[in-house]
Amino acid sequence: MTNVVYPGWLNRELRSDHAGETGAVWIYKGILSVNPNNKVRTFALHHLETELKHLKKIESLLAREHRSRLLPIWRFAGFLTGAIPALCGSNMTFRTIETVETFVVNHYQNQINDLKTILNYNPNLQIVHSILTECQSDEARHRDEAAQASENAPERIIRLWSLLISAGSRLAVSLARRF
Repeated sequence: MTNVVYPGWLNRELRSDHAGETGAVWIYKGILSVNPNNKVRTFALHHLETELKHLKKIESLLAREHRSRLLPIWRFAGFLTGAIPALCGSNMTFRTIETVETFVVNHYQNQINDLKTILNYNPNLQIVHSILTECQSDEARHRDEAAQASENAPERIIRLWSLLISAGSRLAVSLARRF
């Protein structure tokens, strides 16, 4: 599919998706590198498998020359985003995943909405729409599983960490669209 020519805005959006899925893979690698808890490890291994599939699907859509030039940064940031909360325990890990996936579900929804407005004019974009919808559905499931696995009352530090993760995610999307 990478020989398809997309409008500039869609290349930028897919570049941000590729960067995000790369970061997601490394979030789970970060978790797995430091957390010995079986429940967390099982969760991370299962979700890592899904994120690797997402990454391949996005790569099938996006020509190499349109991918982010900041991939080493997204790998490092993803690793830290997984490893830091994993060092702090399972609740912090699950809350981090819940926060990240909430952001991602909304990010994909905005793209899906934008694609819906032009599908009648460009039906070749249906495959992009389908892949984004499938990825969004998986990410919503990840969010819900993380929320269910975490403790009910978030602590102050977890709320602050979640704000940092949300702000970092917004910044990462902005940068990935450009670079």
